[in-house]
Amino acid sequence: MTGRGPASGEGVERDEFELPGVPDGFQRLWTPHRLAYVRGEDTSVEQPPGCPFCNAPDRPDAESLIVHRGEHCFAVLNLFPYNPGHVLVCPYRHVADLEELTDEELWELNTLTRTAVRVIREISQPNAFNVGLNLGPAAGGSISEHLHQHVVPRWTGDANFMPVIAQTKPLIQTLGSAREDIAGAWPQA
Repeated sequence: MTGRGPASGEGVERDEFELPGVPDGFQRLWTPHRLAYVRGEDTSVEQPPGCPFCNAPDRPDAESLIVHRGEHCFAVLNLFPYNPGHVLVCPYRHVADLEELTDEELWELNTLTRTAVRVIREISQPNAFNVGLNLGPAAGGSISEHLHQHVVPRWTGDANFMPVIAQTKPLIQTLGSAREDIAGAWPQA
């Protein structure tokens, strides 16, 4: 079959199953599996009722994505990471505000955060980190009822149009692989 006119590639033979259109030079990253998540219909990850940070320590580390358990706090991978290796450091106690932490919890929260930075730097060589807390719903935390500190590795150029325009975050490593790498490199007490 041939097209009609110069704009359609006159005289160009086309396979009958070829899609119409002129190549535009863009690569496409098709992630239709993400549509269910965007629509709030994602059932691929079964979440038990209640607080996920309270429930995680009751399950096996690989299942809950825990990379380290301390005495007062634990480090766990973010289920919906901004970048590969995005770790959350959480107290075991269900508290929402920094002022509610005991001195021991605050010390361990910061010590585990420092260790997470060190481990991720060693295994992934990021150019930088975002480290911080979102205290309260207005701060942007999705689970503001249970305090958790983010440790997000960053690479030059990792922020691009994809999350803004396409609501898609390309990730180069699976959660299971990232958990194995980080847990394996975490120093033993």
